[in-house]
Order: sequence, then C-alpha cells, then structure tokens
Amino acid sequence: MSLAASGVLPGAGGVGIHYRIDGPQDAPWLVLSNSLATDLRMWEPQITTFSQTHRVLCYDTRGHGQSEAAQGPYTFDQLTGDMLALCDGLDIAQANVVGLSLGGMTALALAMRAPDRVRRLVCCDARVYAPEPYRAIWDTNIDRLNDVGISGLVEPTIARWFTPEFTAAAENAETLELVRSMIAGTSAVGYEGAARLLQALDLRAGLATLAPETLYITGESDMAAPVEIMQDMADQTPKAEFTVLPGAAHLSNMEQPGAFTRRVLEFLQA
Repeated sequence: MSLAASGVLPGAGGVGIHYRIDGPQDAPWLVLSNSLATDLRMWEPQITTFSQTHRVLCYDTRGHGQSEAAQGPYTFDQLTGDMLALCDGLDIAQANVVGLSLGGMTALALAMRAPDRVRRLVCCDARVYAPEPYRAIWDTNIDRLNDVGISGLVEPTIARWFTPEFTAAAENAETLELVRSMIAGTSAVGYEGAARLLQALDLRAGLATLAPETLYITGESDMAAPVEIMQDMADQTPKAEFTVLPGAAHLSNMEQPGAFTRRVLEFLQA
C-alpha cells in the first residue's frame, strides 16, 4: 500500500482510533471498515486499485489493530461514533462507505444514523440480526478466548473464513499468514467487546429506511452471512443491488480480490 498519511484521532468517548489515508487529495472519499479480529491490513488487496480513483480512509475498529482497546461490550453508537469522529477530524463531509462483516454492519448502522454522510454504501458478508444459533457461536468463542487466549481462535477462524480449496493452495500461504497475524494480534478485550455486540445485533428496523444506493456482497460459501440472509436484506432495502461471489467464503475481499474489487468499483462509479 502506498501510504499518504496515518495517525490516531479520538473517536467516540475519546477512544484513540488509528487510521491511514491513501489516494489523491482531490478524489472522492472512500471509507473502509474492517471485520472482527482483523485490522486495516485486510484491505491490502484493494488499496492500490481503490486509491487510484478515491481518497481512501481505512482505520482499525476500536479494540483492533493499533486502535485503543476500550472496555466492552461495544455498541453501534460507539462504532458509528468512531467513524463520524474520524470523518469530522479529517473534514470529510460525505463519503462512500465499504464494510465487511462487523464493518458491514457498522456501515449499515452509520447510514441509518447519518444518511447525509454516506454517498454510496457497500455492505459485505454481514447480517442484520443475531438468531440464537448465531449468538451461541460467540459464547463458544468467548469461552475459548478466556480458556486459551486469542491464539486458540486462529485456526478455527481461518477454517470458517475461507473455503478449503483456498486454504489448501500453496499460493495463498502469504494471505493466510497475514490473516493469522491479524487474528492473533487482536486484543482479548477488543475481541470480546465486539463479539458481545454481535450477540445483540438487530438492525432490521432500519433497512427499509436506508437512503443511500446500497450494494450487498457475499461469498457463495459464507456460513456467517449466507446468501439467503443477504438476499433478504437486499430485498428489504429500497435502492439495493446484490452480488454473490463464487469461490469465496467470509473474507470475500481476500479470497476473490479481483472480482470483489471490480464489483465495488463498478458500483461506486455508476
């Protein structure tokens, strides 16, 4: 990634949020929001291309990467507040917003809270509601976190986030090691704070009110955000498009980076 600027700004409640900016100063803004247990490096497959046509702001969600690990459980008011505080601090009046998994949910919540700040919205591999089986997953993960630490979540998470074909291919070793390092580098406080938020997830009421043009994307093999769930989200959103990426599971931007990047740019530049 060709770094233009980086730093830390206070988010909601003064929590320090680490960010970086790439791309031309006169280009339209694009904000990228990361998933649980990753950091802004998850966007490495996209940054070079995105920053050719956009001024790209990516940041570490609180409790992740180099952002402060404030005590949880977190709320969407806090996560959207962090994003708004970054935009205010950097004089960003309006931006395209792309988020994946937790980041996708944060992007949706932002568009519901401050629709005038979002030009176009891309929500990837996410959901808007936590049914009991989904809530139970996080209890299991948090128990494991408390028993053996974050390292005990690395390989089970890799198995859920990527297809077996991807993890078995030697040419993907570098990508997988990056993802392993992001998971292992996530603070226990940040992981649990975000996981408890996901257990309480319910953004269903806001879908029908979404104002921005919205693109939903998911991997065809994503077990966390299945095709049928995201199709239903798109059906409830007034101005929505929906794309399924073949050969991808949960981290679709990393498993199918070319197809993901092309689809997002096509939408943003329409």
